[in-house]
Amino acid sequence: MSHPLKDLLQNKDLFESLADEFGTPLYIYSKQRLIHNITRIESCFLQNFDSYHICYTIKANSNPHIIKLLKSTIPKLGADCSSPGELYAAKLGGIQSHECIYTGNYESEDDLESAFKSGAHINLDDISSFHRLMKLGTPSEISFRLNPGFGKGAFSQIVTGGENSKFGVPHYDIVDAYRLAKESDVQHFGIQCMTGSGILEPDYFPMLMKEILNTVNTITSELDIQFNHISLGGGYGIPYSDNETPLDFEKVFKSVSEIFHSFYSNKQKPEIWIEPGKSVVGDTGILLSRVTGIKNSYKKFIGLDAGMETLMRPALYNAYHRIYKVGDPDAEPTQTVDFTGRICENTDRLAVDRSFPDVDENDLVAIMDAGAYSFTMSHQFCTRPKAAEILLDGEKGILIRKRETMDDLFVNCEVG
Repeated sequence: MSHPLKDLLQNKDLFESLADEFGTPLYIYSKQRLIHNITRIESCFLQNFDSYHICYTIKANSNPHIIKLLKSTIPKLGADCSSPGELYAAKLGGIQSHECIYTGNYESEDDLESAFKSGAHINLDDISSFHRLMKLGTPSEISFRLNPGFGKGAFSQIVTGGENSKFGVPHYDIVDAYRLAKESDVQHFGIQCMTGSGILEPDYFPMLMKEILNTVNTITSELDIQFNHISLGGGYGIPYSDNETPLDFEKVFKSVSEIFHSFYSNKQKPEIWIEPGKSVVGDTGILLSRVTGIKNSYKKFIGLDAGMETLMRPALYNAYHRIYKVGDPDAEPTQTVDFTGRICENTDRLAVDRSFPDVDENDLVAIMDAGAYSFTMSHQFCTRPKAAEILLDGEKGILIRKRETMDDLFVNCEVG
C-alpha cells in the first residue's frame, strides 16, 4: 500500500521552502493526518464500547504541541506515561495526571513518588514495585502489568511479553500480586497487558483479550475483587513498507468488543482502556534531509545530514523506512545504495542496499513514518544538535520545537 503522504512529496517547492526556512534535518508532522488517525481510533471505540479511555503513548512522540492537538481533537484523551518526564510532557499538552496511566519498570523511589503524588493511575511492572510504593502510602487503586508468557512484535527487540521479556508480572505470580494489594487495603483495581509493538495481525488483539479475561476470571474467583478497568495496552502497528497491510482497526476492535461483552454479559463491565502511540503519530511524520555527499567505494553511499543520531530505529532494530526523492517520489530506481549519516559509527545507516533513483548533492530526500519513536529516540552523539520539529498545516509550517544549538549542548556544563 502506498504511503498516505507520498503524493505530498510531489510538491518540491513546498519542501525546499520548508528546508530554507527551518533547516535540515527537519521533522515534519502532518496536522491533518494526526487528526485523522486519532479520530479513527476513537470512532472504533464509540461504535463498540459504552465506556472507554484512550491513553496516547507519550514516549512515541512527546512534543507538547502534538499532545495538545490530539487532546483538542479528543477532549477525553488520556496519556500512557513511563517516567516523570512523560507526566510533565502530558501536562504541558493539556492532559492532567488523573487522566494518565503510569507504567514504569524497575522504578526508583523518586519515580514512584512522582507518579503517586501526581494522582496518575499507577500500573506496576513487578511485585517489588508495590513494596517500594507502599513506603510512600497506600494507593486507593492499583493495576499490574501482566506478562502472559508470550508476546509479539515487528522485531525481536520490541517483543515485551514472554520468558525473555524484562516486563510485567508472570502469569503464575499475578494472583499473588493482587492478593498482596488487597491485603494491603487497596480498594480498587485495574489490569494491563502490553506484549509487543508494531503488530499488524488483526487476530492477535482478540486473542490477547481472551488471555487477559481468563486471568481476570482467575483473580476474581480466587480473591473476590472486581476490576474498574482493563487495558489492552498498545502495540498497534503501521505499515513501514508498501507490501505490508495496514491494521484493520474496525475489525480488531469489533472482535475485541464481542469477546469483552460476551465475558461480561451478566456482570458489571469495567472500562476498557488502550494505549496507542505509533498508530496515532507514526505515519504522520517525515524526516526531511539533504544529500551531503555521494561516495563510490566498494559499494555506493548516499550521505545525508540526518543519521543515526537523528533517526535511531534503523541502527537499533534494522528497521525499514521508506525513502523518497523529494519532487519525484515515483522516480524509477537506477542504483543500489546505502544511506548513511555523518556519525563516526559504521552502523550509521538509514537504509542498506536500497534501490533508489539518481540524486545529486543538495537534493532533498524524505524518510517516511518518522512520527513515532524517532525524535524521542534521537540523541547528540558526535556533538550533533537535535533537529527542529514543525507541524505542517496545509502548506504552512509551524515551528513546534527549535533546532538545538551548540550552546544548548553545553548550557549545563561547568567550565572552569
